[in-house]
Amino acid sequence: MRALIKGAGVVGLAFAHELTARGIEVTVAERQPDFGGAASWFAGGMLAPWCERESAEEPVLTRGIAAIDWWNRVLPGEVSRNGTLVVAPPRDAGELKRFASRTSGFEWIDAKAIAALEPALAGRFREALFFPGEAHLDPRRALCLLRQKLVERGVALIGETDSDGGYDLIADCRGAARINSTAGLRGVRGEMLYLQSNEVELSRPVRLIHPRIPLYIVPRGNGLFMCGATMIETDDGGPITARSLMELLNAAYALHPAFGEARLLETGTGIRPAFADNLPRINRAGNTIALNGLYRHGFLLSPALAEEAADLALAWNLKGDAA
Repeated sequence: MRALIKGAGVVGLAFAHELTARGIEVTVAERQPDFGGAASWFAGGMLAPWCERESAEEPVLTRGIAAIDWWNRVLPGEVSRNGTLVVAPPRDAGELKRFASRTSGFEWIDAKAIAALEPALAGRFREALFFPGEAHLDPRRALCLLRQKLVERGVALIGETDSDGGYDLIADCRGAARINSTAGLRGVRGEMLYLQSNEVELSRPVRLIHPRIPLYIVPRGNGLFMCGATMIETDDGGPITARSLMELLNAAYALHPAFGEARLLETGTGIRPAFADNLPRINRAGNTIALNGLYRHGFLLSPALAEEAADLALAWNLKGDAA
């Protein structure tokens, strides 16, 4: 069985991995081999199924829990299992309680415990939610390492192609590029920035709860921090807006004033493909299947989606049914 995967974002590469693990010959086609413009490149890399349940449906939790072990198995040593810390200023204590009411898998901790987990935040917050089972990785490293692993397995990487001949299975994993040609698929813009500060040290993702400017900050090591959280209903992939930049910087400053002196190294935007329920789908037409709609959960849900799609593809082939 030979498969062609169109799109080398996180879901395309995860699907390629699962197909090769089942003995299927795979070719991956991608118009931008450097991941330029892919939403995966601008991801936070948080493997946080319990936190995401605050604003997501139950399948995000149930399908996302296994992602931590999947990434750790596929890319050993790349996953940091330090949990997630969720904080809020005293005036927004009600928002923290609301967050807790919609999630599970956390512990309420006090100021002393916060300081023990993150000394840089000592004295800044009275209470917090700690999700010890969560993890994170560097998505850019993960994408590059996964692609390298696939090449070592014999996966062929080619440029964008319109030729589908000679393949038993065609997989469309092009994400936001399919918004105008996939019924019900819309774009949700996410904006991010990278800050560098030698005055702040964090060992895990920290989420700042705020009714207007919620923020997550993910440490990348060596004083580098990825900041994000915007969700704007548009498929405009232009540069970050002034308003979003100011709000993200203000939120980072609210988390720790030292971020006011940080260097702004990079800003970026990514268009997340999403269906109305913000859950991913596997659609089939003949010998073509489409994996799309991962919304803001690319690294969290790609493993489960890829495994499900690979099992389906193999079942169709064994039955002699198109694939």
